[in-house]
Amino acid sequence: MITRIALTLALTLATAAPAAAGCFADYKAKQDGGALKLHYGIAELPDRACGSKQDAADALAPRLAAGGWTLLNVLSIFGPDGLEQRKDSAGQFFLRY
Repeated sequence: MITRIALTLALTLATAAPAAAGCFADYKAKQDGGALKLHYGIAELPDRACGSKQDAADALAPRLAAGGWTLLNVLSIFGPDGLEQRKDSAGQFFLRY
């Protein structure tokens, strides 16, 4: 019985889906209210939003709106390997939303 349980556990662990590596989007947003403000930022996306720029925009727009920003466009979707090269450009908006 113990052997069967151990075998079942081993098979379950071996066939389990790997953890998501994470996906991110870089975007441009604006804020009106007197003077026009623009920003470039990087945001982590939920797995369901990694399929297309439109999926990313649908997930990101409400988060930005809650902070008083309007999403202009999603520039790209990328994995964790693209974070470091974009970090300086995003400044204070790096993983803020």
